[in-house]
Amino acid sequence: MREFSRPKRAVWLVPRLVVALAAALGMVWISFGPAGAAGADASPRAAASRDAAAPAAAAAGATTPFATYEAEAGTLGGGAGKVTLTAAPTTQYSSAALEASGHGYVHLAGTGQSVQWTNNTGKPISFVNVRASIPDSASGGGITGTLNLYVNGVFRQALNLNSKQTWVYEGTNYNNSDDQNPSEGSPRVFFDESHAFVTGAAIAPGSTFSLQKDAANSASFYDVDAVDVENPPAPVAQPANSISITSCGAVADNNPTNGAADSQSVDSAAAIQNCINQAQSQGKILWIPQGTFYVKGTAALQAKGITIAGAGMWYTTVYRDVPVPNNTPLGALFSVTSCTVRDFHIDANAVSRSTIGGDGGAMDTTGTNWLADGIWSQHTMSGFWASGTGGKVQNSRLTSIWADGINLNNVSLNATDGNNLTATNNFVRGTGDDAIAINSVNYNTGGGGTTYYNPMTNITLTNNTSIAPWGGKGIGIYGGGGHHVTGNYISDTARYIGLGVGKFGVNGSDLTSATVSGNVVVRSGGNAYSQGQPALHIGNGGDGQNVGSIDHATVTGNTVTDSLYDGIGFSTSANTVLQDNTVTDPGRNGIVISPPFYPAPTGSAAITGNTVTGLKAGATAYANNSSGFAATLSGNSWEGTVPVEAPFGGTPAAVPGTVQAENYDTGGQGLAYNISSVNGNANGYRADGVNLETTSDTGGGYDLGWSTGGQWFRYTVNAASAGTYTVSLRVAAPSAVSGALHISNASGANLSGAVALPATGGFQTWATATATVTLPAGRQVLTVNQDNGGWNLNSLTFATAGTPTNTNLAAGKPTAESSHTQGYGSSNVTDGNQSSYWESANNAFPQWLQVDLGSPQTATRAVLQLPPGWGARTQTLTLSGSTDGSTFTTLKPSAGYTFDPSANNTVTLTFPSTTNRYFRLTTTANTGWPAAQLSEFQIWPS
Repeated sequence: MREFSRPKRAVWLVPRLVVALAAALGMVWISFGPAGAAGADASPRAAASRDAAAPAAAAAGATTPFATYEAEAGTLGGGAGKVTLTAAPTTQYSSAALEASGHGYVHLAGTGQSVQWTNNTGKPISFVNVRASIPDSASGGGITGTLNLYVNGVFRQALNLNSKQTWVYEGTNYNNSDDQNPSEGSPRVFFDESHAFVTGAAIAPGSTFSLQKDAANSASFYDVDAVDVENPPAPVAQPANSISITSCGAVADNNPTNGAADSQSVDSAAAIQNCINQAQSQGKILWIPQGTFYVKGTAALQAKGITIAGAGMWYTTVYRDVPVPNNTPLGALFSVTSCTVRDFHIDANAVSRSTIGGDGGAMDTTGTNWLADGIWSQHTMSGFWASGTGGKVQNSRLTSIWADGINLNNVSLNATDGNNLTATNNFVRGTGDDAIAINSVNYNTGGGGTTYYNPMTNITLTNNTSIAPWGGKGIGIYGGGGHHVTGNYISDTARYIGLGVGKFGVNGSDLTSATVSGNVVVRSGGNAYSQGQPALHIGNGGDGQNVGSIDHATVTGNTVTDSLYDGIGFSTSANTVLQDNTVTDPGRNGIVISPPFYPAPTGSAAITGNTVTGLKAGATAYANNSSGFAATLSGNSWEGTVPVEAPFGGTPAAVPGTVQAENYDTGGQGLAYNISSVNGNANGYRADGVNLETTSDTGGGYDLGWSTGGQWFRYTVNAASAGTYTVSLRVAAPSAVSGALHISNASGANLSGAVALPATGGFQTWATATATVTLPAGRQVLTVNQDNGGWNLNSLTFATAGTPTNTNLAAGKPTAESSHTQGYGSSNVTDGNQSSYWESANNAFPQWLQVDLGSPQTATRAVLQLPPGWGARTQTLTLSGSTDGSTFTTLKPSAGYTFDPSANNTVTLTFPSTTNRYFRLTTTANTGWPAAQLSEFQIWPS
C-alpha cells in the first residue's frame, strides 16, 4: 500500500513555547485551545482553557524572542467573525481552518471589522509579523493589499500583505503544489507571513493593538491567523576581521518585496561570491550589513570553512530573485561546507514547489562542526538541507516554506553521512512538507547507477516548535539509529501525522533505535488521501511502502491532545516501548495497532503506564487489529472501551460491485458479526479466527464457512445510486438448503426474502444463487443473516439491469511481467484481491504486464484497479492483445487514465470485440510513483 507519494528534495539538486507565562518571563506564548469569545482575555494564552496538555506544554518547544497572539483569542470588533475547525475533516482536501495555527482564524470582510489584543508581554513591541490570507486574483498569481494597524484605537500604519506566494490548486491533481489556476478548484496554501517594524513609538505594555480592515484596505477579505510581536535587539555591528559584501560591490535595495522582487534592484550575486572567496583566502568573516541584497538568476553562493554573519534576522536579508517561469533546476541559495552562518534573513520570490515556480532551497550544508544560528528563512523550497558530522541548527525561524523546514540527512551536497547532528530551539510554521525531519537515506538511483549512504546516527531534536505544516508532518523520524527527539512541540498539522517514527519509502534506511520523549502533539493527524492519519505514528508504511524494519523505538512521556483521528497508531514495528504517554480527547480512538491504511501483520510492543481519556461515544481507548502483532499491556489507564463498527479496510465496498464474504466489517462479536463458535482456519487474513477458509472458487482468496442458523455478518457498502439490484451469491453446499439466508438493512428490514441455495455437490464446489434487493443511494450497512446452515459463501456481486454480470475471464489466470519490485509480483493482479498489487521496477519505463487466458477468448472490456485507499494518480497505458504471445495488436492506444479513490480506483477500457489468448498492458508513465502499478487486471466478454 502506498500512503502517498511525497518525496523529499532530490539529492542531485545542486521564548520556549510556554503556557506558564511567569516562568517564561513573557518571552513567547501561544494558545492551545479553541477561540475565545469576543471581548475575552486577549493575552497570548487566552485560548488555553480546554487544553489538558497545558502543564506538559510548559516544558516543550522553543524559547523565542517573540510572543504569538492567536487571532481567534483576540477581541473582535465591527462584526468580524471567527472560523474554527469544529470536527475532523471528511474530505482529503485542505481548508483555511485546517492550515491555520490553532485550526482557527478571524475573518475580516467589511469596513471597520477588526481584531484586537492587549500587550501583556511586559515589554514594548516594536516589530510585528502577521500570518494572514488575502484572496487570489481571478486568474491566479495573487494580489497585493494593505491591512491597517491601530494602537490604543489610533491608526498607526498600513501593513503590506500579498497572496502572490499562496493559493495553489489541486482540483485536477491531488497533492499538487504548483498549479496556480483558480479554475482547477480545491485550493490550498492559504496563509503567508509579512513583517514590519512598528512606525513611531513602540507599543507599550498594557496598550492595545489591533488589525482593522478600512476602506483603504482593498482586498475583499483578510483572514488573520496569528501575529508575532517582539522588541528586537539593536543591529549587530560589523565584527572585527571581517569583509563587508559592500566592499566587493554589493548594493542594498530596501524597497519592500511584498511577494515579488524589486525590478530595479541590483544583482549582488557576483559581489557576494567574490567577497566569499576573499574571506576564504584571507581567513576572515564574511559580513552582510543591514539591507536587502539580491541574488538574481539560478546560480548559488558557495562557501567553505568560513563564518557568514549578518546584522540580525530583522535587519539583513539575502533575497533570491529567480526568473519565473524557470527551466533550470535549482540548488540552494547558499551551499556551504563546514561553515558558521548566523543572524540574517533569507527570502525568495518562489511561487510554487517546483522548478518552474523558481523554488530552490535556502541553505544546503555539510562538512564537520557546522553551525546555523539565528537564520530566518521564508518562501524557499527548504530551510536547511543538512548532512555531515557534528553540525547544529539553532535559534532559527522558518516560516512559509514550500517543502521541508529543517531536513537533517546523509545526502546533502554529495555527502554519504549524517552523524551527531542537532536541531534545537528552532521555530517552524507553515511548511509544505515536514517541518523537521531526520531523513536517513539507504540508496538513491539515477544517472544509470545506484548510490548507497551510511545510516544516520545520533541525531538530536530538542525543544523545537513545529506549527501548522500544510503538507507533511510536524516531525518525521526516518531511519538510522541512536536518535533523541525530546521536548518538542508539534501542533495543527493540516493533513498528515504530527510525529512519525519510521522510515521513508523503499530507499530509506531502516530505523534501528530512537528515543522519543517529552514531546507535545496537539491537534494533529489529518485526512490526506482519505486515510484518517494518527497524530503520533510508529512503524513502516507512513511514507510510501509497508516495507523495512522499525526496531527499538522508545516512546515515553509524550502528550497527545485533540488528535483529529487516532491518538497513537502502530504499523509494522518491533520491540517498541510505549510508556507513560498521555492521550487526551482523541478525535477517534486512543491507541490503535493496525488502524486503517497502516497494516501491522507482524510486530511487538510493550505498552505500559499510558493514559487515555476524553473518548467520544463509540470510540475505543486501545485496539489491536492484528493477530500477528504481539502487544504486552500493563499498568495502563483506559477509559471505558467501546468497540467501533467500520468497513473492512476502512473503505465501504462499492455497489455495483463485488463484496467478498471474508471482508465483513470490523468491530468484533455482536457488532460486526455474530457467531456461535470460533472455528475458522484463515487467521493469517483476519485476526478474529472466525469462520474463514481458503476457497477453491475462481479468483482464490477465502470463503465464509461453517454457516449456522442464527449467525450473521455485516458489510458496509456505498451504493452509487438508488435502485433494485440483483445479488449473485457464490455459494457451495453439498445439499440444497431452503431458506438458507436473507439480506437485511441496518434497521433489520428483510430486503431479499428467504434465499434458497442449490446443491453444488460439496463445500468447495461452487455455483451461483441470486436474490434481489432495493437499496437507497449512499453508504449503508447490510447484514447477511444465516437462517439455516450447511453452506459456504465466497462473494456477493451487486448488479443493476445495466451492470454486466458476465465472468471475469482473467480471474485466477497466470500472468507475466517485464519486472517487479520487492514481493509485488504480477500474480497479484488476478487473485481477486484489490488490496494486493503488482509494482514494476522504479524509473524504468516502459513496463508491461500480461495475462494468459489459457485459450483464445472473446472480450470487449478490461477493468483495471488499484487498492481502494490509494490516492489519485494518472497512468499512461496501452492495451494490446495476442493469440500466440509474440505478436500483439493494439486494442487501446496510449492514453492517460486516472485512478480516483472516489471511483474506487477503478478504470474501465472498452474496445471492439476481439478474440485473443493474451492481453498485455504497457505503462509508460505514472504521476503517483515512478513505476507501473496495478492490483486487478480483469478481462470481460461484455
